Amino acid sequence: MIAARVVALRERIFAWVNGDEGIPVPGDRFDAAAFRELYASPAAHGRSEGAGLSDLFWYWLAPGPQVHQEHLENGPRYEQAARTSRQVLAVPKPKIEELARRCAAGVLDELPHQEITEVRLRDLMMPIWAEVYYELVFHEPCPRPARDLIVANADDVVTALKGSGLRHMRRRNRLTAYLKGRLGDVKAQLPELFSPDEQAWYLQGAFFNTAVVQMSEAMTHLLLAVAQHEKVQDRLVREPGDDDYLDRVINEALRAFPLFGIAHRITTADIEVSGSTVHSGSVLLFNYAAYQNSGFERPEEFDPDRWEHLSPKDATFIPFGVTANRACPARGVAPVSMRAVAREVLRRFTLASSVSHTRSIPHRGPCLLVDRARELPLGAPLRRMRRRDRREDVTRSLAQLVLGSYMVWDARRKALCRNYFGEQA
Repeated sequence: MIAARVVALRERIFAWVNGDEGIPVPGDRFDAAAFRELYASPAAHGRSEGAGLSDLFWYWLAPGPQVHQEHLENGPRYEQAARTSRQVLAVPKPKIEELARRCAAGVLDELPHQEITEVRLRDLMMPIWAEVYYELVFHEPCPRPARDLIVANADDVVTALKGSGLRHMRRRNRLTAYLKGRLGDVKAQLPELFSPDEQAWYLQGAFFNTAVVQMSEAMTHLLLAVAQHEKVQDRLVREPGDDDYLDRVINEALRAFPLFGIAHRITTADIEVSGSTVHSGSVLLFNYAAYQNSGFERPEEFDPDRWEHLSPKDATFIPFGVTANRACPARGVAPVSMRAVAREVLRRFTLASSVSHTRSIPHRGPCLLVDRARELPLGAPLRRMRRRDRREDVTRSLAQLVLGSYMVWDARRKALCRNYFGEQA
């Protein structure tokens, strides 16, 4: 309850930071039906310049937010970054599936050999995706020191983004220095319009921040949902080769727990939608959770079977964005690799968890991994987990409010985005 209030308060703070120009979608002016039309409009492609929220996201994504692919404005620099991302991710599905399975197996092998192991799922997933994306970029297995740098960077970014801790730039800069020394080893063609610093920041932001964080969070939501829905888990274990059912479970996890909260876009021209005009220079605040909860019966329920006769393209469902407005470049490899990692985890363990499950998962997904060869009573450890989660929820939520408020103030003070575009003028 407290966590939900803190999330709602943070959204109000975001709206306050952005001022009167922030237009929630869906909201009072535009319902869910207008969401996709506005999102796909060519005039809603502004990324950073002109939005107060940009100072916040640049602060959290530093160093190098000006070359982060998600925040680059349209033009030659963006086109070169997008080209490089496509080259890195141009991997046949069987290859990415095997890569994800192999990396998952290696990380899971590092767990202690015991009947019950308690983990934080996000912490467990991060090394897996660090190895996957390192190998995609450098075409070689990820050495442990590099993995540690990537995980430390990604964890620091997402922890600050959720207000659970302050950012640590020295930690992030160590990865930048490592990547700058490895630019010659990158197999894809790096953006020629970027300086060496910018090339390192681009790699760090696109692959070793966003990709690692988003895939780790996606897998945490998926595995936590499986852990808390016994019938779903039983079917996945009973029918391990049923790709269709596993894909429905993945879709439902991405629907119920979207990886993005609010994405902002700046309009570059007037847009006419539903008899209303959105003027040029307005900031649209696209609320993924509200959109993906609309148009479904019992949206609060986790129900993979809803996808048995429902096509994702016909639903209020955009887990990877829309093609007309920079869809996620990893949309082709993400579901396949999630499928491989989920199967490797479920092949080894029975999952169980009694914690709250919210989109922001500030607790990082506490979960019991039980040796699949054993049938053990889990009532007592699950009760302890639930009590601890409730206690931590109070202190964590208060810490988020304090630390998040400080970072909002610090981001406004530093004004990274406004100063950058002011210097470019």
